[in-house]
Amino acid sequence: MRAPVLTLLFLLFAFVTNAQSIYVRLITNKGNITLVLYDKTPNHRDMFLQTIKKGLYNNAQFNRVIKSFVSQGGELDETILERGKQHPELPLQRLAAEITPTLFHKKGAIGAGRNDNPEKSSYLTQIYLVVGKQQTDEQLDALEKKKGIKFSSSQRAAYKSIGGTPHLDNDYTVFGEIVEGMDVADAINSVKTDKNDLPIEPVTFKPVILSKKEVSKFKK
Repeated sequence: MRAPVLTLLFLLFAFVTNAQSIYVRLITNKGNITLVLYDKTPNHRDMFLQTIKKGLYNNAQFNRVIKSFVSQGGELDETILERGKQHPELPLQRLAAEITPTLFHKKGAIGAGRNDNPEKSSYLTQIYLVVGKQQTDEQLDALEKKKGIKFSSSQRAAYKSIGGTPHLDNDYTVFGEIVEGMDVADAINSVKTDKNDLPIEPVTFKPVILSKKEVSKFKK
């Protein structure tokens, strides 16, 4: 059964990468990671591009790394919420959720962080890379019942083979995925951390938008 599953995942990956137009490279002190941003989540795509152009992620850090779960980068929840307390006259800026059932938390997905607001709207300066774990049919069945969602056959194939964090589905916006450098993402997710999940040695990153020429190699 493994060969058909891998073929399915390869076709899914090829469809996604050929259909999208915007790619971003995370230049980290552990190596480079290349992301494709989904056109199905245009507001999150454009928000990320705007923050990059403004330099808001320059010298950013992966500041909450939870092994076999996610690596979170950008501003921490505490920093964002504390800024809101210091300036109560300024409403906390968030971006409305763009949760799309076909965009899910497979390994390599990139999502937008948020707090527990009922609208599920995203922070503007916090991202996370999904690592997660391989899932079983029993685990996925239990999640479907608990969350009232339905995993497609391709989603099940991905979660059972490469893994991910399916319990985040339908609660956080996924707006892209890794197309190159998953080994680097794995290395980041494996670093030693303190009791607050902060890497002992800083893991920094700077996102750069790729040119059309650089993007062309991913569309062949």
